[in-house]
Amino acid sequence: MASERKALPVIHKTRCTGCGWCVGVCPPHVLSLEVEHWQKSAQLHDAPGCTGCAKCAVKCPFDAITMVRVTDEAPHL
Repeated sequence: MASERKALPVIHKTRCTGCGWCVGVCPPHVLSLEVEHWQKSAQLHDAPGCTGCAKCAVKCPFDAITMVRVTDEAPHL
């Protein structure tokens, strides 16, 4: 299934403010907000369920999400 997916979102914790826009726009609902040291940030909790649509990266107002290509040689990020 990873070969069908073109990219996965990588959330940069230093830029993420935990606003939740990416979580709200995600069609397969594979993103969620986590709290660590009183700071909210997004996380990809279901990588196999991600379609690679990049709606989360487009919607993020802080450029905290980068889409990273997944290849057969390196299926895990």
